[in-house]
Amino acid sequence: MSERPAWDYYFLEIARVVASRSTCLRRRVGALLVLDKRILATGYNGAPAGLEHCDETGCLREKLKVPAGERHELCRGLHAEQNAIIQAAVHGVAIKGASLYCTHFPCVVCTKMLINAGINRVFVAQQYPDALSKELLNEAGVSIYFR
Repeated sequence: MSERPAWDYYFLEIARVVASRSTCLRRRVGALLVLDKRILATGYNGAPAGLEHCDETGCLREKLKVPAGERHELCRGLHAEQNAIIQAAVHGVAIKGASLYCTHFPCVVCTKMLINAGINRVFVAQQYPDALSKELLNEAGVSIYFR
């Protein structure tokens, strides 16, 4: 693998700043969708617009002691990658061919969305326990880069 351009590190740093907006009690995640060195959309994990956030209601997954990477349907929040895809859709921004820069490796649910959205590269700063996600990204030919 060749040396990565400096802007890859800058985009991951921006993802960390975006993650600071998260209202998740377990993990703050930020994501950027980037094409041709231009940020198309951002997202962070939190409850749907207009609904109470986990920092107000508490975390059901935490109460039930659900391990990371399991039972995503119990979370009231959307993931950062999902919110970035939704933000692009709401504003009519095409993301096919874009790269994802994310503070954490995407879960399998987000991975399937990223594949169908045409994301071709994923840059991540931290691991996440989801082996199926990595397998699907590899099968789809999506390049994965870890910082």
